[in-house]
Order: sequence, then structure tokens, then C-alpha cells
Amino acid sequence: MGRGLGDGPGPLTALSAVNLALVLIALALLLLTGAVLLRRRSGLPWARVHAEDVSAQHTPERPLYAQRYGLSGRPDYLIEQDGAMIPVEVKPSRRALAPYESDVMQLAAYCLLVEEHYGETPPYGLLRYADNTFRCPYTPAIRAQLLATIENMRELLEAEAVARSHNAPARCAGCGLRDECDEAL
Repeated sequence: MGRGLGDGPGPLTALSAVNLALVLIALALLLLTGAVLLRRRSGLPWARVHAEDVSAQHTPERPLYAQRYGLSGRPDYLIEQDGAMIPVEVKPSRRALAPYESDVMQLAAYCLLVEEHYGETPPYGLLRYADNTFRCPYTPAIRAQLLATIENMRELLEAEAVARSHNAPARCAGCGLRDECDEAL
């Protein structure tokens, strides 16, 4: 007796299933390759992300807080690398061959917050610019510089007079002390 339409897959149907499987495997490999290339271009390491503060689709994490320093903040990412919590700050439009000092201090502040929150000092933080990722060591010297900067900032905030240290109208317009400054441009 011959095979009927309802007797199971014929040679053409089995070939179609194999072709479909091959197409799906090729598509999966293509997507995986794209993800790997995108991750490489990001300049960030393959690591478990514990927190992130850059996506519009999530509820922001609570900021890290260091009570004894009166400091709080959220790094763009907090990743776990080799058993250490590493803060990552992303400046996507910044292009430079070396990190800006202000960005290094911001990253050091996140390292201090991680140290206070998790009880372990991160060995470094990552600073991502448009074309470069900088691995910034968090050393005792950087920590001391950060604490001195924080103290200096507090002293300036408590000072009665604020002195302008530039002649740049754009910088003046964006200053957080503009309302208190009698030298505002």
C-alpha cells in the first residue's frame, strides 16, 4: 500500500526540518558572534553585573552610602571580577588618551563607596570613554587624594565667599555655586 498524506513525514518534510534546524543554528551563531563583537567594542570585561544605573528600563538601585564620609552615589555598573566588586563609570562622549583627573576622583569615590558598603577594597575601577577603557588602580595614595579632595570641597562649600577661578561663561553657567557667587559671569 502507498503512503497517505497523514502517514508521517515523507522525504521532503524530513529535509525541510533539517534545513530549518540548520538555518536556526546559523542564526544563533550569527547572533552570538554579534553579541561577542558588541561586548568587545564596549571595552568592558566579561563579568557578572551586580548593579547598573544606565538603563531606562529598570528601577534604579539604591545608592551606595558611606556614612562616615557623608558620601553617596551609584556607579554606572558594579561588576564582580575575580571575586572583587569593581565600579565602572561610563563617559560615552568623552574622547581622551588618558583619563581626566575629575573622572579618576569620581571613580575613586565609587571605590570608596564599594569599600564601605561591601567591606572589601576594590583593587581598581574601570573608566570607559568613547574609544578607551582605563583600568584605574585604587591605591592608598589615590584614596588619600580623594579624602583630601572631599575635605577641600567641604571647606569650599562652608566658606562665606566663593571666588571665581575662570573666565569661561559656559563653565560659570553650569556651576552649582553660581547662585552664591558674587563673581558670576
